[in-house]
Order: sequence, then C-alpha cells, then structure tokens
Amino acid sequence: MTVVIATRLRADRLDYLTAMHASLTRQSVPWEAVIALDGADPARLPAPLADDPRVRTLALPRAVGAACARNLALNDVRTAFVNWADDDDVFSDEAMSMRLSVLESTGVGWCAGWSEDLHPDGSTALWRCPTPPGRHEAGDVWTYWKRPTDTIPIGPTTILARTDLVRAAPMGGLVQGEDYMAAVGVTSLAPGVLLPLPVYRYRKHEGQMTRQSSYDQLETAAREHAWQYGRSLRAVLRHGARVDRMKHPKPWPPSVLNADVLGRG
Repeated sequence: MTVVIATRLRADRLDYLTAMHASLTRQSVPWEAVIALDGADPARLPAPLADDPRVRTLALPRAVGAACARNLALNDVRTAFVNWADDDDVFSDEAMSMRLSVLESTGVGWCAGWSEDLHPDGSTALWRCPTPPGRHEAGDVWTYWKRPTDTIPIGPTTILARTDLVRAAPMGGLVQGEDYMAAVGVTSLAPGVLLPLPVYRYRKHEGQMTRQSSYDQLETAAREHAWQYGRSLRAVLRHGARVDRMKHPKPWPPSVLNADVLGRG
C-alpha cells in the first residue's frame, strides 16, 4: 500500500512531517510513500524521509495546491491500495494492518475508520463520523451527509482504498474541500467497510488550514460543490444500473418456463 502526502515543506510543519513518517515506520505491513513537494525545495526534506528507501518524492516545479499535487502523485503509485494523508497528522500503529486485512478478506473497494483529534498537549479526542460502522454499499455513505453544512459523512484521510478507485475519483479541483470530493467519490464507486476503531490522528495547531482567516471565505461553496457531486454521482450510477437491468434482464427461472405459462397446455 502507498500513502500519498502533499507538502510545501514549511518550516513550522517539518517536525510534523517527521512524526507522520515515524507513524508509518511503526506499521506492521509493507508500505511505500509518495511525497508530492508542492513547489518546495527537495533539499529541505527531513533526513529520516530522505534516507528511507520506501519514500519517493515528486518534486513539482511550482506550487499547484494540495489537490493537484496529490493527483499528480497518483501517477507514481505502484501498489494495489492507497491512502491520502496530510503532512501534519499521524496514523495509529495498527491503522494499515487492520484496514488492509478487511480489504483482502472481503474484496470491498475501501476500508475506513474513525479519527482522533490530536491536541498540542498530546491528548486525543475521538471523532466518530456520522456514517455508522459496518459494510456500506456503493453510494450509501453520502446519504449520511444530509446537508452541505452538516458534518462530513466520513473522514477522508481514514480511507484506505483500491488504487483504481482513487484514480477514478481523485481530489476535486478545489483549493479546499477537495478531500470531501475524494471521500464521496470513492465510497460512491464501490462498497466498503467502516471500522469502529481510530486509525488516524488529526493534529490541531495554529498553522492548520482550518485556523486561517481565509478558510471560511470558501468553505460554504466548497461543501456545497462536494455535496452536489456526491448526490449527482450516486444518482447517475444508480440510473445506469437500472438501465443495465432493463437491457439485460435476468432469465426466467425454469419453474416459470413451463407449458401452461407459455400457452402450450
């Protein structure tokens, strides 16, 4: 499996990126990471990552934003499963093994979990997404996002998914909220399982995007766009399934194809 991380290697986030990498080294299953350097100087990559052969970098010549950087990094993914991650967060120690086991044993397209808020003092607070634990069919996760202003239905960075699904539903072309689109896209294209276990720690700090003064300027529009995308994608896929059933109906069972029904009695 591969973890894709976009970063600008800001000075205030280098220690966080090192902590993210450390959380990967504690995983009990094989992994790779693709670090998309969003216009950043590769020489600034922390030594633990630069020296780890499991970590590959994609150095973009100019800053393009997180969504574009992550999408371009998908070109370098060479494993069957992929997980988005931020440069300032961390995975729980069993995050990969638990979700990978579900994916390999059930054949579903994605597996996710709960997340924890990680506070500056090191304490954590569990965040349960609105989607209930268990198996969910394609498109059902979106139904737990009743209105764009409500809490998002699932944590985007908690999702480990088949790489082909992620490529089919990549980050939307937004400057924020692009991960909402990836989450509803992936969960609309295939069934999956939500585990009632924390797999990801979301770091709270002054430098995070949601703390910036400009964040609220576009958040309403970004949520509306992602919500409408999920609704439309679900509707289109379900309409296509209905049309397919009409064009290719199931054959009549032998018990029905008898002389009486066919008028040969």
